[in-house]
Amino acid sequence: MIWIVVILIIALLAICVVLQMKVKHIREQEVESKQLLDDYQKRVNEMEKLLKDYRSLEQNFDNVGQGYEEALMAFDKMEEEKQKVLKVKEALEKQSSEIMAAKQQLEQTILKKKGMIEKYADGIKQQLDYTHPNAGNIALLANGIINVAEVGMEQPIECDDNVMAQDIAALAIQESGIDKFQKAEFKCQMVEEAQATMVFTNTKQAVRALVALLDNAMKFTAQGDILLLINIDGSNLEFCVEDTGTGVLSDYAEKIFEPYVKLNDFFEGNGLGLTAARSIARRLGGDVRLDTDYRGGSRFVFSLPI
Repeated sequence: MIWIVVILIIALLAICVVLQMKVKHIREQEVESKQLLDDYQKRVNEMEKLLKDYRSLEQNFDNVGQGYEEALMAFDKMEEEKQKVLKVKEALEKQSSEIMAAKQQLEQTILKKKGMIEKYADGIKQQLDYTHPNAGNIALLANGIINVAEVGMEQPIECDDNVMAQDIAALAIQESGIDKFQKAEFKCQMVEEAQATMVFTNTKQAVRALVALLDNAMKFTAQGDILLLINIDGSNLEFCVEDTGTGVLSDYAEKIFEPYVKLNDFFEGNGLGLTAARSIARRLGGDVRLDTDYRGGSRFVFSLPI
């Protein structure tokens, strides 16, 4: 009887062990299933994300395609505009070339005419007897004729003369006749440094520029003094023409050098003297300017490089 009980207990224990193992196995399967389910869900989420990214990429691709088409259309339009601009540019270049050719031809014609006028005017001045009272007026009239041809000239003047400053002054004084001017007292002064100074220039043209300034002083000085001061300023030789005439307001310091400008129509002249003087000076490498700081009249400075 006891053995039967023992056998039953052993059987029950065996059954309990088997059941426990089955429960454990079931739990392990449950955990494994849950893990598999989680992995599956994770993969599903990843697939959904990939699908979403793919759709986004597809949309972007569509947008890029549309943008590409728009870019192609814009490029075609730009190319069309470029061709139009090129045609306009070619037309402008052709027109510019024609204008330049016409300008060069006109300049050559003007130079020839100017040369003839200068030759004629110089011939008149060479025949003058400067001891005659009216010789200066005739010379100024001849210069006035040349001044008309001087308007708009830009070509540099050839400088082949090595001349002393006092010789330029002496020729300008003689040609202008200012030493015989009776309405105002004329003086010529030269600083010691300038007495032996020589400049490499065009004597005839330098004299013409200085004559124009002296003539201007005589026109606007009814009484008082006119002074020609020859000075050295740095690397420049200066001919300063000072007068006690009507003077020029600083507002008109540049206006008076424009062609045909006359601030007072009651005075003689065609308004080209100062224009020609500055044109000649600049084409000789120098300049003519109005000293706006001068008071009591006018002071014009004609400079030439030494």
